[in-house]
Amino acid sequence: MTAAQIAARATTDELQRRLLETPIAAATERTLLVNEGRTMGREFPLPAETRVFVVANQKGGVGKTTTTVNVAAGLALYGAKILVIDLDPQGNASTALGIDHSEGTPGVYEAVIEGESLGKLLQPCAEHPGIQVVPATIDLAGAEIELVSIVARESRLKRALDAHLAETEAAGEKYDYVFIDCPPSLGLLTVNALTAAREVLVPIQSEYYALEGLSQLLRHIDMVKSHLNPGLDVSTILLTMYDARTKLAGEVAAEVRGHFRDAVLRTAVPRSVRISEAPSHGQTVLAYDPASAGALSYLEASREIAMRNNA
Repeated sequence: MTAAQIAARATTDELQRRLLETPIAAATERTLLVNEGRTMGREFPLPAETRVFVVANQKGGVGKTTTTVNVAAGLALYGAKILVIDLDPQGNASTALGIDHSEGTPGVYEAVIEGESLGKLLQPCAEHPGIQVVPATIDLAGAEIELVSIVARESRLKRALDAHLAETEAAGEKYDYVFIDCPPSLGLLTVNALTAAREVLVPIQSEYYALEGLSQLLRHIDMVKSHLNPGLDVSTILLTMYDARTKLAGEVAAEVRGHFRDAVLRTAVPRSVRISEAPSHGQTVLAYDPASAGALSYLEASREIAMRNNA
């Protein structure tokens, strides 16, 4: 009998027991979850208050955008309402979520520089119902320079986001999670994101150079905490591009877990061709190939974040 037939015939309790008896069956259960967008009878907590994450790491190529869009997609499958703010001028998060971000498209630039309401800039993600996106356009590339002369330049995004969250909550449409995708730098856009957020999600590539840049990022976060956002917390660390076949990956993972302890998710995202291919199709890996190792890893990471309800 196939897993789909089991799901059709079994009661919820029996289904969970039978599908979780072996690792292969557990993987099948997770694949069904991605394919069918349901929790197989499980209950996952939604936060009482909106959790606002900034996904940051000044080193490029560590999986910031990939983590942002796939964790958001995973949580949306569990019924969460998500806001994704693309703060990277390259607009890769917008691309992966199938959102138009061509030149002239209203987006986060208008919110940060011109003071436009976020509610007027939202675009829905067709592939993942429950996700709203504020896109990034090439206009954002000049925002770093324009912000220099603006009063309260570090808190422009916070002001816009706080106002939008208050509006949606008053209307009974509260977001469960907000994810801010940062550029690979420690400039004013990243400072705005760190000032607006409550939690930091740091993707760390399982290689030596990733550890070198991490201390600089943590010093930057401490400065923001001291002067702009005392409540900011590095709550979540995710190991990405993990290759279990190499000794180095294991050593990096051990060092990260030894230093950050419970902040590190148990799930490590493996190197995956499918993860790399998905954005070229305007999709997350959960939509592009839901049975792939990358999709299941991001789904597990989303589940861990949901269960670590810090709100």
